[in-house]
Amino acid sequence: MNMMKSAALAALLGLTATASMAQEVTLRFQHFVSPNSANPKYFIEPWAEKVEAESGGRIKVEIYPFMQLGGKAQSQYDLIRDGAIDGGWVIPGYQPGRFAEAEALELPFMVTKSAEEASRAAWNFTQKHLADDFSDVHLIAAHMHGPGLVHKKGPAIESVEDFNGLKLRGPSRPATLLLDKLGATPIGMPVPAFPEAMARGVVDGGVITWEMSPSLKLDELADSHTDVAGDHSLYNLYFIWAMNKQVYEGLPDDLRAVIDANSGYETSAWAGRAHDTGDKDGLAAMEASGNEIAELSEEVTAKIKELGAEVTQEWITEMTDRGLDGAGLVRDAQGMVEEARGEM
Repeated sequence: MNMMKSAALAALLGLTATASMAQEVTLRFQHFVSPNSANPKYFIEPWAEKVEAESGGRIKVEIYPFMQLGGKAQSQYDLIRDGAIDGGWVIPGYQPGRFAEAEALELPFMVTKSAEEASRAAWNFTQKHLADDFSDVHLIAAHMHGPGLVHKKGPAIESVEDFNGLKLRGPSRPATLLLDKLGATPIGMPVPAFPEAMARGVVDGGVITWEMSPSLKLDELADSHTDVAGDHSLYNLYFIWAMNKQVYEGLPDDLRAVIDANSGYETSAWAGRAHDTGDKDGLAAMEASGNEIAELSEEVTAKIKELGAEVTQEWITEMTDRGLDGAGLVRDAQGMVEEARGEM
């Protein structure tokens, strides 16, 4: 009997030792929008579930929306770098000038209206030009959202002159440069601040995607939504999905391999597809609200493209003055966008 007990105890101890060797990890990731918006719904949450499943449950990924772990959307990169959170969703453009080379992807009419295409280009551009910029975090994906358009109180935009005097929210430096060139008064602010600013009349509207419209209640706050003609975006925004470098490097080899298998080119494309799906949902919601849905004429769009080209040329000059190859960055971004189109 004692021998049986001893054998059972030895087996139990052996199981306990094996379980302790199979290290389990909890990763806390944070973002700044509603969990019902497109990227969290169609990418972030499914990505977390996929990582958990492929790790055999040894990795648990906790997702915190609305910056619930603390800090502001503008400080997300530093929160990840410093280890305040294990990972998160970052808009580098929320810190204007810090990641200057990334702005090449955000220039007017740079990328197509397919977020998946744009995101494939974004990953390739990131690998060539931005690896040093993000060397103090571990990059999982780099992507773009879908086409940005103008949402405002009152009737839709019909001409370039209609921008004159409008106070419009802009999410990034290239976007605000274009709005200024159009005659609007651009007001830079992160997306969480946009609904309140619109409700209080701080802005007349702003530029953002279809997919964010429902979660920002733009069916109630705006009256019209205006896109440009053609297959290229008025503006776009660049994102990264990243984790703390030390946390990543501290994972056991097999768990690090799970993260690696859910990183890179195809993962970036997945993040882009999430926005494409969300744009369809958001457009349908705005149409259902009875708001005015408009597209500018080819003629007006051409005029805006001319102003956008001025923004791009001025950006190239600015980057060159900073010692960067501004023209080369634009040329590579354009080439990678076209390359991605050919792969779709």
